[in-house]
This record gives sequence, C-alpha cells and structure tokens, in this order.
Amino acid sequence: MWRKSTLRLTDSLPPLTCTVLPVHPWTPGVGRKAATGSYLSPQNAAHWLAQKLSGTGRNLRVMVVMLCATSQPEFMSLLAAFSAVLPLPVLGQVSRMAQTAATQAITRMQLPPKASGGLPAPQPLSADTLRLAQRAKIMAEAKAEAASGANVAQLQAHLTALSDARQSAHEAIGQALGDLSQKSVNAWVFTGEGLAANMQKEVPQPDAVMTLATLFAGEEVSALEAMVHDNHHIGP
Repeated sequence: MWRKSTLRLTDSLPPLTCTVLPVHPWTPGVGRKAATGSYLSPQNAAHWLAQKLSGTGRNLRVMVVMLCATSQPEFMSLLAAFSAVLPLPVLGQVSRMAQTAATQAITRMQLPPKASGGLPAPQPLSADTLRLAQRAKIMAEAKAEAASGANVAQLQAHLTALSDARQSAHEAIGQALGDLSQKSVNAWVFTGEGLAANMQKEVPQPDAVMTLATLFAGEEVSALEAMVHDNHHIGP
C-alpha cells in the first residue's frame, strides 16, 4: 500500500545498482498538455509505472517515491527537496523542465522587455572552483620548483600547503555529508515485490495535478528502503 513517509539519506547506504524510471508531466504520451502547462495525476503516474513493471516479466523488488502537488510552486518546492536528499541526474532533468515551464508561464503573462546593451549582472564565482584552481596552482609550482632544484625549505613549505589543502578538502566533504544527512522530504512511498497491480490501488491525493513518481527496481532496492522513515500513515 502507499504510505506517507519521510525520506532521509543515511550514512549506512551502500553503493547499489538498480533501474531508475521517473514519470512526470513532461513524459511523452503520459501527461496532459493544456494552454496553462503540462499536468499529470497520481493515478495516471501509477498506472504508467505499473504497465512498465508488468512488461518486464520479472519478479523485481521495487520502491516508488511519489511527489504530488496541486500547484506549480508546491511541485517546485517538493522537487527541490527531493533532489537535495537524492541528487540523481534524472531528478535534475525534471527540475530543469519544471523551471523552464514556470519561466515560460511567467513570460507569457509579461510584455516583451526592451532590448538593452551592457554587461550581464554580476554573480559570485564558485568557491569550490576557486579552491580547486588554487590547489592546482600549488601543485604546479611545487613541480616546477622541484624540477629547477628548489631548496629543502621551499619544498617543505609546498608539502605543508598541500597537506593543509587535503585536510581542508576532507573537512569540506565531511561537512557536505553531514549537511546532506540533515535534509529530508515528505513523499508517498510504495514498496513491494512483483506487485504492479497493487501499485494502482488506493493511489493517494487524487486531487493533485502535478506528479513525479520515480520507480526504483532491482535486487538491491531493499538497501534503498533504509532511507524511508514511516512517521505516519495516511489512507483508508
């Protein structure tokens, strides 16, 4: 059965291989297109995934994560939260499609802006990119001085700088993992084995008009279920 859960990345999640299949309002032949945009109901999303699963002819372990929204802003917010918890390429693609659709909707309601010259607005440079460039420069200088016969003190200084840079990188990675483990998203989750028909029963939020349902299928999917925290159950 479908259940409302909180998804959160865990430190114990091992590397795994599985099939990932998303369905969303912009999936060809599934969503409903209108003058105001593209839409997909939870029922149609579940039906499409169930058909795909039935067509495999295999008894696979599956987990489906479904985001349902009644408006574009709510859908964008859920997408951002889900992508932060599980930053998969397919989720990034859907997020870009949703953002493009939202931008086009705003553009249609506005008058065309006047063309103007000048430069683009300033924006901050990526701190990560700058740090990588600085480390590359340190390494290049160390190699150059080693080739030219640099003295022991200079080599020691560069080795110390490289050690500090490596320590900073490890700390940054640890901080990033810590931040990632604190992020979560509330979603509808379906788990089971070879239960394509059950996926279409008691589909939640029938009034939702925007849906992203992501199917994970394979022998290792049970490890992914460690992300699911059942804080409450909603349904008949």
